[in-house]
Amino acid sequence: MDEGEKRIKQEDCNEDNLGAGILTLTNKRLAFDKTKARIADFSKNVGDTILDVPLSDVTKTWKEGLLMKKACFSTKTSEGEKSYKFGVFNSGGWVNSIQDAMDDLEN
Repeated sequence: MDEGEKRIKQEDCNEDNLGAGILTLTNKRLAFDKTKARIADFSKNVGDTILDVPLSDVTKTWKEGLLMKKACFSTKTSEGEKSYKFGVFNSGGWVNSIQDAMDDLEN
């Protein structure tokens, strides 16, 4: 993490296209680190950071789903706008925390 960057939330989750990993929200960005787990010895290894989005690039946040709740956000990329959908424990809390961090960054 950069200097002055503080972790707000972090959770094991699953993204629809990226797979299993750890979603981290800081006061400056959203990051997703890929993980690999083995059932035989109950180990989990953290891999590469495959998503690192500055909060200033997040354009929209929302939650969706009836049974499988997901916290979602859209971001600006070089190819246009891209959406990500994360299956987290408290999707509403994640959406609110992302929005609050974006509001704090603007002020």
